[in-house]
Amino acid sequence: MFGIVRPCSHRLTEGLKTEWMAHLCGLCLALRSDHGQLARVVTNYDGLIVSVLTEAQAEKSTGWRRTAGPCPLRAMRTAPVAQGEGARLAAAVSLVLASAKVRDHVADRDGLLGRKPVAVAARRIARSWDRAGARTGASLGFDTAVLVDAVDRQGGIEALAGPGTSLLTVTEPTETATAAAFAHTAVLAGKPHNMAPLAEAGRLFGRLAHLLDAVEDRETDAASGAWNPLAATGTDLVEARRLADDAVHGIRLALREVDFVDSKLAHVLLAHELTQSVNRAFRTTECGHAHDAAEPQASYGPYGQPPQHGGNPYGFPPEPPRPQPRGFFAGCAAFLGLCCTCKMCCADEYEGPWSRKKREGCCSDCDCDCSCCEVCQCCECCECLSCASC
Repeated sequence: MFGIVRPCSHRLTEGLKTEWMAHLCGLCLALRSDHGQLARVVTNYDGLIVSVLTEAQAEKSTGWRRTAGPCPLRAMRTAPVAQGEGARLAAAVSLVLASAKVRDHVADRDGLLGRKPVAVAARRIARSWDRAGARTGASLGFDTAVLVDAVDRQGGIEALAGPGTSLLTVTEPTETATAAAFAHTAVLAGKPHNMAPLAEAGRLFGRLAHLLDAVEDRETDAASGAWNPLAATGTDLVEARRLADDAVHGIRLALREVDFVDSKLAHVLLAHELTQSVNRAFRTTECGHAHDAAEPQASYGPYGQPPQHGGNPYGFPPEPPRPQPRGFFAGCAAFLGLCCTCKMCCADEYEGPWSRKKREGCCSDCDCDCSCCEVCQCCECCECLSCASC
C-alpha cells in the first residue's frame, strides 16, 4: 500500500479510524469484485480519498456499508466496509494510475522488468488494468482518458525539463489527473456545484503528492542516477517546502467551499493529515512560511542558519543509503508475504513491498506526539484558516 496520507491511530478517534479502514477495505474489495484478485495489489492510501469524498457529500443510505468476511489484513476479523460508486471510482482511478506506473517501470527496465519475458507479461497486465479501469469509469460516467493523457504527457514534460524549468510545469499532469478524479465525486454524490472547489483541491493534492514523492526519493534517485524533479529543475528543498505548505493551505481553502453532509473524515485527512505528510517527508515539525522578523532565525529564512560544508538544510545527519526498490513481480511476492503474515495491518513498522520505504501498520499504535488538537477540537479553533500558517 502506498500514498502520502497515512494517519496513525493516535490521531484518529475510534470512530474515524473505523471509517478510514472501511474505505480502505472497500477500495480493496471493489478491486477484487470488479477486476479479480491480482488487482488488489494496487490498493493505496490516497485512492481511498476518492471514496471518502464521495460519501462525505452524499446523504447516508441503507446500502452504504456491508460486513466483509475475515481477511488476513484485518487479522482475520470481519469489518464494515464501504461500498458503492465512490469505492468503484477509487478502484478505477487506482487501476489506471497503477497501470501507468507499471509501464514506467518497464520503460526504465527496473529490476526484473529489465528482462524481456517479464516486461512482456507486465505490459499485458498494464493493458488489462487500463481496459478494466476504463470500463468501470465509463459505468460511472467518468472518462479515464483524462488520466491516461496526463500520464502520457508526463514523460515528454520530464524530457524537456531542465535547470530553470518551473517545478509546477512538471507536476501539472499529476494535478490534472487528480483534479478530474476529485471533481467527479461531486457528480456521483449529486452535487455538481461542488465540482469547482473539489477540482481545485484535487489539483493541489496532485501537486503535493508529486512534490513529496520527489523529496522522499531525492537521495535514492541521486544514488541510482534516476530522474528526479527537484534535481532536474534545480529546485532546492526550501522552495519545495514552500510549495508543499502552500498546497496544503490551498486545499484547506478549497474544502471550505464544498457542500458536505459529513466532512469530518475528509477534513482530518485533507486538512490535517496532509500537514503530517509534509512534515514526515521533510523530517521536520516546522512549516515553510516565514517566521516573525523578531525571531533570531528570521534572517536565515524559515529553516534557520544555512548548513555549512554542504550539509542538509534541516540539520539532520545524512540518511543511510536506502534499499533499492523492488521490481513489479518481486513487489507482488513481497505484498503477498505481508498479507499472509498480517504485517500490513498489525506490525508497528514494515517495509513497503515495492518502494521498500518504512510504513506503519494500519492498526498499529505509534509513539508520536498526538497531544495537539488534530482531530476533535481542530475545527473549533481553526476553520482551516487560523492555523494556516503552520
